[in-house]
Formats: sequence, C-alpha cells, structure tokens
Amino acid sequence: MSKTVRAAKAAQLPEWDLSDLYSGMDAPEIKSDLAAAEKGAKEFATAWRDRLSSLAGDELAKAIAQYEALDERLSRLMSYAQLVAAADVTDQTRVRFQQSISEAVTAISTDMLFFTLELNQIDDAVIEEQLAAPALKAYAPWIRDSRAFRPHELSEREEQLLHEKQITGRSAWGRLFDETMAAVKVPFDGKELSTTQALNLLNHPKAKTRKAAAKAFGQTMAGQIRTLTQITNTLAKDKEIEDRWRNFKRPVSSRNLMNRVEDEVVDALVEAVRSNYANLAHRYYRLKAGWFGQDHLDYWDRNAPLPDAPDRTLTWDEARSTVLGAYRRFSPELADVGQRFFENRWIDAPIRPGKVPGAFAHPTVPSAHPYLLVNFDGKVRDVMTLAHELGHGVHQILAGQSQGYLLANTPLTLAETASVFGEMLTFQALLDSETDAKRKRFMLASKVEDMLNTVVRQIAFHEFETRVHDERRLGELSSERLGEIWLAVQGESLGPALRFDQDYSTYWAYIPHFVHSPFYVYAYAFGDCLVNSLYSVYQDSAPGFANKYLDLLRAGGAKHHTELLAPFGLDASDPKFWARGLSVVSGFIDQLERSAA
Repeated sequence: MSKTVRAAKAAQLPEWDLSDLYSGMDAPEIKSDLAAAEKGAKEFATAWRDRLSSLAGDELAKAIAQYEALDERLSRLMSYAQLVAAADVTDQTRVRFQQSISEAVTAISTDMLFFTLELNQIDDAVIEEQLAAPALKAYAPWIRDSRAFRPHELSEREEQLLHEKQITGRSAWGRLFDETMAAVKVPFDGKELSTTQALNLLNHPKAKTRKAAAKAFGQTMAGQIRTLTQITNTLAKDKEIEDRWRNFKRPVSSRNLMNRVEDEVVDALVEAVRSNYANLAHRYYRLKAGWFGQDHLDYWDRNAPLPDAPDRTLTWDEARSTVLGAYRRFSPELADVGQRFFENRWIDAPIRPGKVPGAFAHPTVPSAHPYLLVNFDGKVRDVMTLAHELGHGVHQILAGQSQGYLLANTPLTLAETASVFGEMLTFQALLDSETDAKRKRFMLASKVEDMLNTVVRQIAFHEFETRVHDERRLGELSSERLGEIWLAVQGESLGPALRFDQDYSTYWAYIPHFVHSPFYVYAYAFGDCLVNSLYSVYQDSAPGFANKYLDLLRAGGAKHHTELLAPFGLDASDPKFWARGLSVVSGFIDQLERSAA
C-alpha cells in the first residue's frame, strides 16, 4: 500500500477526543484538580488516621466514600496523562507531561496510603460488626478484596517508600521500554516501518514479504536487545525482592491475588492447556503445513493467509456495522452501549508514527467513559480486535454505572470475558453470513489461529515468564539465555510442524505485558476458555442468557468468579470447565480436518 493511500485511509478513521477528561495538557482544571486533591488528601489523613477500628459502620462508610472520591480524581488525571502519551510516545512534551502527572499523583496518594493498611488491620470481629451498617455493606466486596492482601502488607513506612519509589523504579523502566519500542524503526523495502507495521506484514499474502519482514524485525530487535535484556533482568529482580518481602512463595501468586483467583485454579488452567498442546496447536499447524504443500511451516508463515485465501479488507464503516450488528443480534442493550463509542470520539483508530502498537481499552473513571485505542488497517483481524476492545469498553461502562469507582474494577481473569465474547459474536455473524464453503473454511481457520494465539500462545508466554522469573532468582540472564528459553517454550507449544531460526530468538523482547504487567498473559487464556464455556451454554439456548450475561458485566469487581459463573452452571475450579472451553477449539479443528479430507 502506498504512503498516499495509507494516509488517505488514516484520514477517514476516528481519532479520540480526550476533552471529556481535560481540554488539553495546559487546561487550568488540571492544576486546580491537583491542588484540590493535594489539599483533600491531607485533610483526609487528618480526619481518619488511627480511627478506623473505633468507627461505627456508617462512619467508616463515610470515610470510604471520601477515599473513593479522592482516588477517582487522581485516576482521572492519570488516565488523561496516559492516553495523551499513548497517542505519540515519541513526543517528549507528552511524555514529560505524563511523568509530571505521575510524580504529582504519587506524592498526593502517599497521604492516603495509610487508609487501606489501617482498614486491613481491623480485627475480623470488629469489621463484621461494622459491616452490619447498610451504608458500609455496599462496600463489603471492596473491603473483602482489600483485606485479602493483609498477610502480604508491610509497615506503613515501608509501604510509603515502595509507593514513592515506583516512579524511579518499575515505572521508570516501563517508560524506558515504551520509548525504546516507539523509537524502533524496522528497515523494509527502502522504508522505515513501526513495529506494528512490520508485524502486520507477517499476515501478508506473499511468502517473500512475510519472510523479509520477519527477519528484518528479528534483526532490528537484536539491535535493541541489550537495553531490553537489562529492563527484563531489572524488573524480574525487582519483583523477586518485593515478593520476598511480601512473602509470596511463587512469582505468579501476587498476580493471582490481584486477579482474585486461587493459585490452584490457574495451575489447572495452565496444565489443561499444556496437556492439549498436541491436540490443538500441533495438530492445527501440521494441517496448515499440508495446505501449503509442506511438512513444516516457517515461523513467518504461522499466521499467513491460507493459499488462495481472498485478500479481504474492510472499511471502517464496514467494520463498525459488522461489530455492532453482531452485538445487536445478541442484545440490543449491549449494542446501544457500544454504539456510543462510534457516535462520540471515544476511539483512536489510525496507525501513526509514535502511537503505541497493539490495542487497548482504558476504563478511565466512571464519571467519564472508557477510550479505545486500535491500529486499524482494514484486515479481518482488525475487525476482530475492534470487537474485542469494544467488549472491554462496554463492560467498563456497565460496571462503572452499576458499581461506582471502587467496585467497577474487574480482575483480569474476568475482564477478558466481554472482549472475547464480543469477538465470538462477531466471528459467528461473519461465518453465518458467508455462503461459499471455501470462504467459510478460510474464516474458520483464521478463527482457530486467533484462538490458538489467545490460549496456547498466551500460556506459552506464561511459561516463558515463569522460567525467566525462576531463573532470575539464581542470577542475571543473558540475552542468549532469554532467547533459548523463548525458543524452547515456542517449540513445545506450537509443535514440530513449526520451524524457527536464530532471528526469532529476539521476539520475546517486544511484548509489553512482560514489562508492564508480569503474569498478565494467562488471563487471555482464562477469558477465552471461560467464554467458550459460556458460549456453549448460550448455544444450548439457555433461557434468559443475555440478561444473565449483562448482569455478569454489571457486577464489575463486586463478585467472585464462583458467584458470577454459578447462574450459568459453570465452575472454574472444576477441571471439566477447562476441558469444555478447550473442546470448542478442538471442535473447530475437527471441522477443518474433515473439510480437508
């Protein structure tokens, strides 16, 4: 695609308008909100410090309401700063603005840090008596989840130190990663591509183009590998130190606690997927290699379009109508919420230099609304990404409206529910509308690949993180060793039909989750398997499913996964739950094998 054509396409795509948060980086409201938050935090500490255990329930509810309002104001500021920077992380004005807001918010919130620490030290009998007050009972789920961290909390002074040093510790290393990756230019065919543009070429219909892009990307990453290795080693060691002080026995345990899911449930998910590597990924890629007339696939062909697959592209309007139409057939209410993102400027879609790669949905705060970032290039996978992020956005709106700021936050394991479900609705709508058997096979293969990327690949990422963090406890890892671990887990998960070379050994280094959210990745597999199980219930025409599903989204973080899944007859602690989810992927591969016979 020529630069002129790409620019014309980008001009037709929506860019977000952040003025619902603040009118600009120099908006006077930013200064006044910071001043009000600083004053409010100090007054809050004066009013409530060393009193919580002696308060009546309604008084404690009043204190929590004040804490909630203060924290939401700070989150609005941070959300705006993060979104401004995400639009162009090569713009130093934007990056400095984000850093200055982060430092100010960190300093202000230090005065509030005592609150949850003191709340968590209240005797169990006392808190139960306080919870008898109706006003406090509304915050019971948040209190429960906060107090779950009690065994892992340090003294207030130690917590303050860790809190304040984040901006020169983890956050600083994360910023270095973002700026490094945004500045990376991949030389290709006489041009310089962003990482997003280069990786998109791995879906190109021409094998020569895929190979050239894959090797150029790997070699470009090799040029940054010293910096990225240093970031990885430093953050892994930082996590090991904090985990040790907080008495977390395993690197994943702190994430599981944040996700409100038991270690044993996550272990069961990981084991279920690993034991199905051969039945899923190994089987599919062997089948795909056969479609290419080969015994093996090179890694740059893993997501290649199938031979003779139509090179289909969609306009933004077609993508919007496809996604909203699929949502509406399931639930008009769901589609109405989703439509607001398009009617307003809540989505940033063009591919631009400096814009962060990938896609995300930022919840901001319930008093505003979420924003979506995608890098839309018209591919069917881009439509699936739009459906995914819109699911997040709808979920965030429904939870925020129903639960308020403190209870709207959904743990990662359930935060992927609406996004993956939205993808499945959109895929089924596209599949049902297709009448050509050959096109259906192409679409089904593409969906299987997306599911393998979500389930098998993300659990392989989880295995990579686990091995890296375990080995880091014994000493620093070299770039070569990180590459060896990466190639090992990729080979185990994707199977003998995939061929890798040394250039691929650097591909671990571009994945932002490893830097910003250690052990985040298994949540994708959790969400996909959960949605597959949910969708099978839906296909069985379970009465009232849509209403139950909307209730699940509205619950936000107010309920544990056992409570949320019970109305559907599902239980994530039951190994059959994971088998049911994985059987959907396996069933799709069965269909493809029959069509190829």
